[in-house]
Amino acid sequence: MGATGIAWLFAKRVLTGTVVGLAIADEFASVAGMHGHSMQPTLNPAGESLLGFLSGDFLLLDKISGHNYHFSRGDIVVFRSPLEPREWMVKRLIALQGDWVTVPGRRDIVHIPRGHCWVEGDNVNVSLDSKSFGPIPLALLKAKATHVIWPPNRMSHLESKLPEGRVLLEKV
Repeated sequence: MGATGIAWLFAKRVLTGTVVGLAIADEFASVAGMHGHSMQPTLNPAGESLLGFLSGDFLLLDKISGHNYHFSRGDIVVFRSPLEPREWMVKRLIALQGDWVTVPGRRDIVHIPRGHCWVEGDNVNVSLDSKSFGPIPLALLKAKATHVIWPPNRMSHLESKLPEGRVLLEKV
């Protein structure tokens, strides 16, 4: 086999690997960087760093949950911003359709309509979330963040947890 044949074989394998990798990333799982302060202290607890784009947490995303709408209260979810559709947001899922949720810092109690959910950042004081834009459509949810995989000293499973006494669950 000549140099052209080896180059062609290599190109086919790279292309095949790329297509398979993209299919897996699109349908099953992928990695995404999380930057910002809205999920502190759970994510990005140290804030800014000299490492540039490596300064945030990198998360393993379970996209199968997104296809089946298999999300639970307390999960950390990735969704399209309801205000800027080109942006992705990472927040904690607080309430699902039919639930009643108290809004932090206010006396409001909000009923979550059918097909919607309530999301909030763990850092309540700086988070742009449902407190600002209200319940979001479930269709905007795309994945569940399951693990921090970077930086190495923070590798861990992300726990599902709810703020105490804020959600009145719908009776099933």
